[in-house]
Amino acid sequence: MESSGRPSTAQVLLLATSSAVTAVLYSVYRKKAATVNRLREAKKISLEQDLKNILSEAPGKCVPYAVIEGVVRSVKETLNSQFVDNCKGVIQRLTLREKKMVWNRTTHLWNDREKIIHQRTNTVPFDLCSHDDSVTASVRVVRPLEASETNLETTYETFHPTVQSLGNIIGHFISGERPQGIRETEEMLRLGECVTGVGELVLDNSLVKLQPPKQGLRFFLSRQDYAALLAKQERSARLWRLLAGLCGLAACATLFYILWRQWTLRRKQQKERSALQEFKEEQRRRMRELEVDEDAVPSGACSICLSAQRTCAFLECGHVCTCEPCYQALPPPKKCPICRAPIHRVVPLYNS
Repeated sequence: MESSGRPSTAQVLLLATSSAVTAVLYSVYRKKAATVNRLREAKKISLEQDLKNILSEAPGKCVPYAVIEGVVRSVKETLNSQFVDNCKGVIQRLTLREKKMVWNRTTHLWNDREKIIHQRTNTVPFDLCSHDDSVTASVRVVRPLEASETNLETTYETFHPTVQSLGNIIGHFISGERPQGIRETEEMLRLGECVTGVGELVLDNSLVKLQPPKQGLRFFLSRQDYAALLAKQERSARLWRLLAGLCGLAACATLFYILWRQWTLRRKQQKERSALQEFKEEQRRRMRELEVDEDAVPSGACSICLSAQRTCAFLECGHVCTCEPCYQALPPPKKCPICRAPIHRVVPLYNS
């Protein structure tokens, strides 16, 4: 904090940054908490129930937010794995990631970095069916690529290292980038996988569909069950709440420190003004006792003996108010006669 009492630039920046980060983190937490609350309130529907009858009686023939669990079954065709035999699914994601080492000019270290250079996702229509083969009810999943938490199973992964010549190695060291190779992965949502879907359940003619919900609600397709999915979202919300709370505490601590410093500085100034006023009143009283005219005392006279020239500057308060003999006569611990601040150091003044 500056001597004038105004907060320093660093303190203002810290307060503004922590407040802004707190607001952003709290906003994310509110969204996460809203998602958790809507998941708790979502209607749990089983495939063993009469879905068509339930939806026919519902307003608009739809349930705005429903939870349904089932086994993945293809409608017509399936997707075959390009690398694993007898591996079939309904969603297939092929990804190529470039892995390289990048020189950090700040830390002077090589850091690993991966970048997706190509990704392709294939999907075919599929249904969620009951675990019991005797139950014929099924739910068609619409626009599955828009879903969150679609943690596909990694069916294939390999790494193709980069073959480099001596000239390439020297050039990479000069450029600050060292390619290491390409990581190739295949992920699939396989047939027979147990999936929990959370979205809008609608009856379209005679077909029951699970599609992305409206009103900004999140669409989920997860290989976890409902309880595990809800617990994961709750942990995420708690984490964001903790981060927002920590940043909020930092902002509050910074604000409290600024206010406390201003309060202590104002108190110190008030004490100095009060001590100066008391000193002036005491000086006038002594002058009356000595029958000395106030106008006859030189402006640079010692405030104690009223005759010698002031020759001592007191630190840390900075007052110049006494001569050397009067300073030496002050009782220990020596304090400034004006503000009563402790005298840590004396700087002699020489008048020419």
